[in-house]
Amino acid sequence: MPLPLPLPLTLRPYRPATDAAFLLDWITGPTELLTWSGPAFSWPLDEAQLTAYAAEPGRHTWTAVAPGTGRPVGHISLRRHQDAPGARVGRVLLAPDARGQGLGETLLTLAVERAFGELGLPELDLGVYAHNTPAVRLYEKAGFRTHRVIRDVEQVDGVWWTALQMRLPAPDGPQ
Repeated sequence: MPLPLPLPLTLRPYRPATDAAFLLDWITGPTELLTWSGPAFSWPLDEAQLTAYAAEPGRHTWTAVAPGTGRPVGHISLRRHQDAPGARVGRVLLAPDARGQGLGETLLTLAVERAFGELGLPELDLGVYAHNTPAVRLYEKAGFRTHRVIRDVEQVDGVWWTALQMRLPAPDGPQ
């Protein structure tokens, strides 16, 4: 049963020393890990992998916390492209008991506002597996549009997964 949470969420920098434990608790198996991160991590996920990820050059990582309690309820990151303008949204995750309450939209909105506001990025992109329909709907609602479909990128339990590459230009940028 979902826990009632006060809104809105706030983002604070991700702190591997304390926040890794939450991610390790929220990601309970290799399929869930692949859905969250693509092939970037190996199972079992551990603190060393999460610490290295957070230290990657050009990566901004945040923990979403419930106001008043400071309780971590989500995670999101952006990684600036090395050879192109913009950044890639990734590693979007809500605590299992925080799902289904509209917090994903709040989490994504906060990160997009930071990307286009304080970071001044001209566009964002992301990858999502096509069968992850709640995530696809969330990204489409935020204005991301699919610009490329990549079929058969990962095989899980004998089933091939298709990836969608999506893009969102800054509100004042080229459409």
